[in-house]
Amino acid sequence: MPIQSASDQTSLRGLFALPDDMLYLDSAAHGPPLKTVRAAAQAALQDSTTSWLGGIHWRADVERVRALAARLFDNDADAIAMVPSAAYGLSVAARNVPLQAKQAVLLLEGQFPSNLLPWRMRCAEVGASLVFARRHAGQDWTSAVLDTLDAHPDVAVLALPQAHWRDGSLLDLARISDQARARGASLVLDLSQSLGAMPVELDAWRPDFVIAVGYKWLLGGYGMAWLWAAPRWREHGQPLEHGWMANDRDALWQADSRGDVLPLAGARRFDADGVCDAMRLAMAEAALRQVLAWGIADIAAQLQRRTVALDDALERNGLSALRTHHHAPHICGVQLPPQRAEAVKRALSEAGIVSTMRNNCVRIAPHLHVDITEMARPIEVIAKAL
Repeated sequence: MPIQSASDQTSLRGLFALPDDMLYLDSAAHGPPLKTVRAAAQAALQDSTTSWLGGIHWRADVERVRALAARLFDNDADAIAMVPSAAYGLSVAARNVPLQAKQAVLLLEGQFPSNLLPWRMRCAEVGASLVFARRHAGQDWTSAVLDTLDAHPDVAVLALPQAHWRDGSLLDLARISDQARARGASLVLDLSQSLGAMPVELDAWRPDFVIAVGYKWLLGGYGMAWLWAAPRWREHGQPLEHGWMANDRDALWQADSRGDVLPLAGARRFDADGVCDAMRLAMAEAALRQVLAWGIADIAAQLQRRTVALDDALERNGLSALRTHHHAPHICGVQLPPQRAEAVKRALSEAGIVSTMRNNCVRIAPHLHVDITEMARPIEVIAKAL
């Protein structure tokens, strides 16, 4: 179904399995459940109890879903690995990108732990260090990253998001990439808070690895995430594990302790065992088909209409100074006075509005089930609670 205008709202709301009395604005935590995804999970569960009747066809299922995921990037299935989590994919990246003693990895202050812990471990292993970009008052994240890069000539890796997970603050990854590449640094991207809601610009970013979970803006379930690898890593990258799924099956079953076992072509070498689970594949396929049918550019445009309505409501209520400036089209934060944060949180819950609060910031992240006219509701509740 194409996304055209707000007049599509009735039909779009009906695609999601959500209670009528709930205003769900927490897609940055977990995407709203699509009815087609729920039905696919139920069918897969039913099929799994009688798998002997239809035979096992997991290889075809895996490649069909991989090809769908590739359309989010550059339409090259050889570039895509299937992994269980962002942490797993980022650990693959941390294992592979060059990092030596006395070099550094650049992260954002307050970065999500999945994109912090793998780098902390890698730095400890090789004698490298972490440096954190920190914003000054009125500064955006892009400037903070570039200033930190200038101040630390030892940075060899930048591990960054496109939108900050707490409040949707945007980073200009093209500008950052230009500076990183000029000094030979690697770029690793965690797009868990933007893939599915914003277009991917691989040509402009030139990353080494891109990772994103499937259960947020891609509307799938837990346990399935996507890893895109640049060409050099598809040929020479080292996987985290050495299971049978990511290796050539014909050679594998004939190999003994002296035989050669070759990884599958491209980024498949990074595939994690277990992700060929029928339910995870079925949910991912149903979700990807819906997201791709809508189109990422149209999703971004429609979600931006919702956050613009949110910004307008903040302006009407005299709260525009509290909002995140230069935020993503699909996420906005409202920074609260610390002494009123708990009262606001309680008021939103009592009003049936689901959102997340981090560091006294209400993160508002709508998807297409939300009517544009509903975007004023959380701001009215916040204004009264303040």
